[in-house]
Amino acid sequence: MIDIKFLRENPDVVKENIKKKFQDNKLCLVDEVIELDIKNREAKLNGDNLRSERKNLSSKIGMLMKDGKKDEAEKIKAEVSKINEKLEENEKLETQYSEAIKERMMKIPNIMHPSVPIGEDDSKNVEIQKFGEPKVPDYEIPFHGEILEGLGGLDLDSARRVAGQGFYYLMGDVARLHSAVLTYARDFMINKGFTYCIPPYMIRSDVVTGVMSFEEMDAMMYKIEGEDLYLIGTSEHSMIGKFKDQILKKENMPYTMTSYSPCFRKEKGAHGLEERRSL
Repeated sequence: MIDIKFLRENPDVVKENIKKKFQDNKLCLVDEVIELDIKNREAKLNGDNLRSERKNLSSKIGMLMKDGKKDEAEKIKAEVSKINEKLEENEKLETQYSEAIKERMMKIPNIMHPSVPIGEDDSKNVEIQKFGEPKVPDYEIPFHGEILEGLGGLDLDSARRVAGQGFYYLMGDVARLHSAVLTYARDFMINKGFTYCIPPYMIRSDVVTGVMSFEEMDAMMYKIEGEDLYLIGTSEHSMIGKFKDQILKKENMPYTMTSYSPCFRKEKGAHGLEERRSL
């Protein structure tokens, strides 16, 4: 999430970045955040002034009671009571403004690196480096799903009955190959000096909002009904959350970690096996 101080001081830069991402519908969010930020800071200042006034009056109450001036002390107590009521209302405003700001800030995209090519889709991707020439065989390349089915290692029909479209069973040696590839990848990274980690498969909402926008969260993640928990869409979500609210010591950096987990996503559309077979 962009630092609100940066947005406050560079609204035009933030808006230009939004345009570069072709998300013009979010331009209004910048002005809304600036307006809410002004109101929020005014509310915070008002709260500080009220607390300062309450402190001064409270100190007077003790002196008046000590001097036997009970009636005067009671009048000041009434003033303090009114200040407390104002403070309570002001704190509600602060919370309201802060939540409204956060909701909008989570939707505003981060600043792109200058090297990123501008384009609405991958057709504008820029080739940075190329190795060799692609080899195209003179025969039709079989689809990987057909190869796996031919080996008796893929059961789509049973998976469709059990879980619906887009799921599969891996069977026999193909299932063993799947595990072997994961083991190879794990050991490869460990041998490169990475610490292997199997993370939690569920995370709380405050971790979710720290790794993605509300829009992305709603489009991707499954929520556990009745709980403040979400199924992770990738192990990255848990791994980022591992360092939440931590102060990392410079001498311990870099933290080199690698992880594996199932990925629970609500993604839909024709991809993977669905490209070649209606499930």
